[in-house]
Amino acid sequence: MTESLTRRARTPQEPPLDPGPPAEDRRHMIRRRTLTLLIIVLLIGVPAGYLVISANQSRDSGKVKEAKYSATGLTEGWPSKLQRRLYEVPVPMPSKEVAYYETNNWKTSRLYVQFETTSAGLDAFLAGIGATRNDLERDETISDRDQHITGWNFDGPGPFWGLVRKQAAPAPTRDVLVDLAEPDRPMVYVVSRTVP
Repeated sequence: MTESLTRRARTPQEPPLDPGPPAEDRRHMIRRRTLTLLIIVLLIGVPAGYLVISANQSRDSGKVKEAKYSATGLTEGWPSKLQRRLYEVPVPMPSKEVAYYETNNWKTSRLYVQFETTSAGLDAFLAGIGATRNDLERDETISDRDQHITGWNFDGPGPFWGLVRKQAAPAPTRDVLVDLAEPDRPMVYVVSRTVP
């Protein structure tokens, strides 16, 4: 009996069978797959959705700009600070009935601006373009072409006083017309053109 025990002890033991990982229960498997799906959606779906939204906003913005710049006539409101600086049109404060229109092509860019201001505002505007009231002449300085584009009509009542401030390119040349029918509320019309 001792001998059989000894024999048994000496025989090499067979390695136990590897049962593998424990079987995954159904709830754990569903949770793991849900988490994987969520990660895929976050990594692919969110950026794709952002791109679609961004593309739509860009397209809508382009349509708004196209409508804005394809329209003829003036747009109520102040030109941007950048436009006023580039075209050297210092619209004074206070001003009302402010409107503008910009055209651009490969040859010439133009900014059309109109505003009603005070007598002091007119003096400030003229000083801003390097002129005074003494530089104004009894003349229409804005061409028929520019009047047609903006819808301006200088048939009456007036009196109209104007000046042209020419500058070497690329600095803008400005045609200014002032309606002094009401001297305490002059209406100013400006066409500033520059070569890009």
